[in-house]
Amino acid sequence: MLRTFVVNGQLTRLPARWKKRMVILRWLVDQLDPDRRYPEQEINDFLRRFYSDVATIRREFIVYRLMDREGGVYWRIDTPAD
Repeated sequence: MLRTFVVNGQLTRLPARWKKRMVILRWLVDQLDPDRRYPEQEINDFLRRFYSDVATIRREFIVYRLMDREGGVYWRIDTPAD
């Protein structure tokens, strides 16, 4: 499924379907250290390596409870697999 949306390490687009979108979001968040807190700029720099609309992905990380944030600092939330 990743091959459909990721070409040469770049996310070509976010899938419209929720399940596919979650696969992409989890793939991205799984590349972050679960024991580390990231300033917003560092998250932006990380996401920009994959996709230009970093604000959308950051927001979806929060909405889908893959990450949490406080005071401009983000961290992964361990969620059980579906």
